[in-house]
Parts: sequence; structure tokens; C-alpha cells
Amino acid sequence: MRNKFAFILPFLLLLLVTNSLYAEDGYRLWLRYDQLNDAARLKDYRKAISGILVDGDSPTLLAAEKELKMGLDGLLGKAVPLTEKLTRKGAIVAGTPESSPLIRSLNINDKLQEVGEEGYLILSTTINGKKVTAIAANTAVGVLYGSFHFLRLLQTTQDISRLSISSSPKTEHRVLNHWDNLDRTVERGYAGFSLWDWHKLPDYIDQRYIDYARANASIGINGTVLTNVNANALVLTEEYLIKVKALADAFRPYGLKVYLTARFSAPIEIGGLKTADPVDPQVQQWWKDKASEIYSHIPDFGGFLVKADSEGQPGPHNYKRTHAEGANMLADAVAPHKGIVMWRAFVYSHEAPDDRAKQAYNEFKPLDGKFRDNVLVQVKNGAIDFQPREPFHPLFGAMPETPLMMEFQITQEYLGQGTHLAYLAPMWEEVLDADTYAKGKGSTVAKVVDGSLDNHSLSAMAGVANIGTDRNWTGHQFGQANWYAFGRLAWNPYLSSEEIAEEWIKMTFSNKEEVVSAIKTMMLNSHEAVVNYMTPLGLHHIMGWSHHYGPGAWIKDKHRADWTSVYYHKADENGVGFDRTKTGSNAVAQYFPPVEEEFSNPEKTPEKYLLWFHHLPWDYKVESGRTLWDELALRYQSGVDTVRQMQRTWDALEGKVDPERFRHVKTFLEIQEKDAEWWRDATLLYFQTFSKRPLPEGVEKPTKSLDYFMKLDPKFVPGI
Repeated sequence: MRNKFAFILPFLLLLLVTNSLYAEDGYRLWLRYDQLNDAARLKDYRKAISGILVDGDSPTLLAAEKELKMGLDGLLGKAVPLTEKLTRKGAIVAGTPESSPLIRSLNINDKLQEVGEEGYLILSTTINGKKVTAIAANTAVGVLYGSFHFLRLLQTTQDISRLSISSSPKTEHRVLNHWDNLDRTVERGYAGFSLWDWHKLPDYIDQRYIDYARANASIGINGTVLTNVNANALVLTEEYLIKVKALADAFRPYGLKVYLTARFSAPIEIGGLKTADPVDPQVQQWWKDKASEIYSHIPDFGGFLVKADSEGQPGPHNYKRTHAEGANMLADAVAPHKGIVMWRAFVYSHEAPDDRAKQAYNEFKPLDGKFRDNVLVQVKNGAIDFQPREPFHPLFGAMPETPLMMEFQITQEYLGQGTHLAYLAPMWEEVLDADTYAKGKGSTVAKVVDGSLDNHSLSAMAGVANIGTDRNWTGHQFGQANWYAFGRLAWNPYLSSEEIAEEWIKMTFSNKEEVVSAIKTMMLNSHEAVVNYMTPLGLHHIMGWSHHYGPGAWIKDKHRADWTSVYYHKADENGVGFDRTKTGSNAVAQYFPPVEEEFSNPEKTPEKYLLWFHHLPWDYKVESGRTLWDELALRYQSGVDTVRQMQRTWDALEGKVDPERFRHVKTFLEIQEKDAEWWRDATLLYFQTFSKRPLPEGVEKPTKSLDYFMKLDPKFVPGI
């Protein structure tokens, strides 16, 4: 036991020194272990918790022990001793039946069998006549997850006197996709440069790598794709694989596997072959050899993520092969090592005359059942591209023979990027709760993703990361909430955005009810506010050219129509909106009949999707009884008004939130207000050239001309 203590002490001293050098800047994320300010609850916890006993010396069990020690010492404001023996009541006993005789003595194998490889139990129980809290799992990583859950209970001041918690992940692979380039720039990244300092790897392991792994483990994320989907083949060379191994070694104690993006043309670019044709035996062998090389460095390598035949990326279509043939070649290469392939369905071509929203379905639906067992097709939540709001992608439910994994975008490419407060869990909840009707009512997207609808054992969820080198990790303090929410929903896609928000607020800011209530209201209203001042009533893809920051409804005449705004809103003197019914592109036919019927009729279509599916006259009467034009204008104004209400709410928290983070958020809300006004004024002035109607009462008049807004061209916007 002496060696375990010696291993832990330097870590704790480093943590204390590190934290003392900085103000409350957000670095600790939701893992803030400051002494609780609820006196009654603190007294109960101190009385109930007398020590920590973690049996086992694996790196993961040692990580769990370190986290419990650090968390309990901080939250309780006193040192909680580590112990080797159960000498008194109140101990936290953690381990697996294999590592711990005390856990084994509980005879809970039946319960443990139900939670699987990564799940855990947290039980108030008795061992050797002493009351204890047991954190039990089948594996060390389950113990680690359970330890974080227990600390979350304390951080959110829950009653721990009679615990009977059983938790296991609904999806098997819960993965962050980093769009990080080898030069440390981050595509669609708004929080600084890439975390991965390739120049200093493999020799220098930054403490941020460890804290990154801790944060992911705390919310159950178990995989990270280190590189951009617009891939660079160099990462597959020996020089970089040694560096990747160093990261994998650092992450492994926290249950975090590494994945890489595979550039389809790598056999040509770094392998010296003349082709990358997936049916060519030499190409197949090259990938098998490359996979074996990777696994020789990283035995638990997760597998490949692939973007192919999309936006200029090479793929099997270059050789007149299908996506299934391309994915299966890579799947065969990693299958002997138990690896997986995540093949993105984000494909479209400006040469195809069909509605871009239909193209992924048209491409992949005929391939259902033709993929290897270790292939997941990774599908964005909507059919266009991470817009502020989209109806669910029609592929969900349409490929019952193929595991589909969800791809959410945590980074806010189209939602104000790094400066707008936009809590995205309500948007993701909206998508996950959507009913596909694939097998009748209740066939939700969540059931497709977790595999339960079609009895798939392979399941996954991906989130495009919003993490960078900014001290607070995500640029905006509230961007942390989206990282947190993704992990919680990947673990359990049936959680509500409200309960996730409440957890995060209590762990990140305060347990005081007045603070929690105020911030929660801000968060839960924020996404709808952004939709209203950017793309209300189903408008979409009307942002600035290339950088996607700010409004650009006038964008047209570019080298490809489906990258312009006019392609999507189709505004004219007769009205606005994209007709996706039978009289238009007929994209509604890609949904199952009950959904198709709803989306085909403007009177039945939810207003939030109205202009996504219908081109309607400016005088069309909406649910409020107002004309479409008036409703559109008032929605834009509502978005601005909500941001201003968020400002008032936040201002009232001065003195109740630490000064540094208070100033940070206050300033960013001021930026958000200006941007919301910009979106409202520029977009309404543009659409007014077609509607030729005055702004309704209650909508503020623009102070600048349309020409002024159209000439604005932000320079050096990050993340391009």
C-alpha cells in the first residue's frame, strides 16, 4: 500500500500547486471539488464517509482511487484517509469481484451481470457488520465510472444514505471526433489550437492530456478520434504512430481509446501504390499490414473514422465502387484486432441535380445489409449540415440491417461559434425523441442509435468536439455544458436536457437554488433564441460564406449552388422556403408514411420545420393568425429579446458567481446581443426586398442599410 500512497501524493501536490496559480477560469470544468457550502449536507457527508478502500492496483483502479481521494478531500474540506482494511463504518469500498474480496463478499454477481462491461452499482450496504458505500463493477473502468458518479452525487448534494444505483451505457462506443489537423489548427474549432502537440510528442505528456481523459471518463466518453475527417495520411506513418501511442498510453487508465481518420488514398500517398481501389488485392493487403502496424503500437486501438467521396475527399467512387466496398475493405483490415470502422454518410455532390437533403439517403439506403458486422454508418442528426435546427435525418430507421451511429456537432459552427451561449442538449433531445415510425409508433431515433429498435449489438454516438487550448477548454464557459451534455446523452440518450443542465450547473457554478434556477432558465431558452435570430420557421443554411459566421442570406453565384444560401431559402416575390413535397424535390418521401404525411401538409408540419419543407406565400397565415412575413420578423425580434433577457438574468448573478467567469460570460452575452441584432437586421432587410412589406409593430427598425450588411466581410474568422 505504501507504493500506492507514494504514487498518489505527487499528483495531489501538483494539483494543489496548479490550481493555486490560476483564478476560477473554468479549467477544472465540472470537476470542481471545492468544499460544499451546504452546511447541513456537508455535516451529513462528513459523518457518513470515513475512508476510501479501493482494492486492486491496475492503472484504472489507481485512477479511481486518486479521483475519490481528491474529490472527497476537496468536497468535504478535510482529508479522507485511504485504507487497506475495513476497520470502521462509513468507508467507500470500490472494486471488482476479481480485485476485491469485500466486493466479492456482497454476492451481487447477478446484478453485476446486468450492467455489463462498463456499468456499475453504487450501493448502501453492510460488509462485516459495518455500513459502507460500495462502488462495484465487472471491470476497472466500470469502477472508475461509478466513482465519478458517486462524486457527482456529492457535488449536486444528493442524499447518499440509502443508495441503490445501477447504471450502464446505452451505446457501446461514445466518441469525440476532433477535427484537428497535424499543424494544430482545428477545422471549425473556436477554442484555440489543437490539444495535441505533435512536435513535443511522444516525449512530453502535457497535464492537459490527463485532465482531458479525466473529464471524458467522468461522463462516460470512451473514445477519441484524434484527427480531422478531412484526413492527412501522414498520421498513419510510423513517425506519427509513435506519437499516437504516447497519447493512447496516457488515456488508457481512463478507459479512453484512440481512433484515427483514414484517408482513402493513403496507399498511394504514403504506400507507394498506384491505386487505392478497394477491391485491388494489393490495396487490401496494404491496409491489413497498416492495421497490424498500428495495433503493434496500440493494442487497444479503436479503429478508423472515414470521410470519403464528400467535399473533395477521395473515396471508392473514384474507382466506381460503393461505400460498402470501401468500408468493408477497412473493416476486414481491423476485424482481426476487434477494431471498428465508422463510415460517414455525409455525402453529396454539386453535380447531382437532386436536392442535397436527399443525397445521403439515396446513396446509402440501397446499401443496407451490405456492410461488414464491424462497420457503423455515421449519420448527422439532420440531412443538410448541423444547422441550428433540422428535422431528423431520414436515414434513421431506413437501414434496419445496418448499425447507424449518431453524429452531433458539439462545436458551434452554425450556432455563433465560440461567442454565443447556445445549450445544445434541447436540440439533441428533440432529434433523439423524434419518431421515425420505422416499426410503428415509438420507433424513436434514440432506439435506432442505441440498437434496440433493430437488435444491433454494435451501437455508437459521435460528437464533433469543441475543445482547444483555451484555458477554459471550449472558448465560451457555457460551451463546456455541450461537451458535458454530449457525454451524458451518449451514455443514456433518454436523459432530459433539463436534468443534464441542472447537474452541470451545480457541478460547475453553484448548488444555490437561486443560481441554479436562473442559469437553467438561460440555458434551456438559449437554443430556441439562437434559432429565432438566425433561422426561424425552418429556414436553413443562410449564414456567411465559407467562415459561416454571421448572416448571408444573399450568398449566390458560387462555384457550387449547394454551398449558397439562395439554393435553400428560394425567396422571391411569391414567398420563401424550400418545397420538399411532391410538388418540389419530394424529400418527404424518404420518411415513413406517418412522418411523410405530417411534413407534406403545411397545416400539419410543425412550424419549427415549416420553411424546411414548404415554399409559402408571404401572406400565408400561421398558427398565431399572423402572416408568414410578420411571424418571421417577430421571431427574429424574439431571438434578440431573449438574449437581452439572458443578459438581465446573468447581471443579477453578480456576486453569486466568481468574478472572472462572471465577466467572461457577461462580455460574451454583449457580443451575442450585437450578433443577434446583426442577424435580425441583415436578414429581414434582405427578405424585405422580396416581401415588399413593412416590418410589423414590435420589431426594431434597422439602423444600417442592406448594402452595408452585404459588404461586411469578417476577416480571419477562426476554424475555417
